[in-house]
Amino acid sequence: MSSGANKFDAARVAMLARLELAPESLARFQSEMEKIVSYVDQLTELDVEGIEPTAHAAPMTNVLREDQAVPGFPRDVMLKNAPGTIDDELVAMPQVLPGGGMA
Repeated sequence: MSSGANKFDAARVAMLARLELAPESLARFQSEMEKIVSYVDQLTELDVEGIEPTAHAAPMTNVLREDQAVPGFPRDVMLKNAPGTIDDELVAMPQVLPGGGMA
């Protein structure tokens, strides 16, 4: 890959994603991403003058319905399925993240 602006740094991406990759995985990731970036570079060289931008290959139309307010389930019925409750109002879940802090 010769373009400095499009240089891909697999080690930096792995570090930002907090991934510990084995050297062979890191090398493979680097190689694959360089191929992808190179392909995208080729696409930027296409002459698209006069071609109308599109979001989809086929014309699409949203079919919308009018919003209607309907009654929901009673709170006590919903909380019966919860693994636990707090003050019979909130769902209590087991701790997922260590340290007891917010995500």
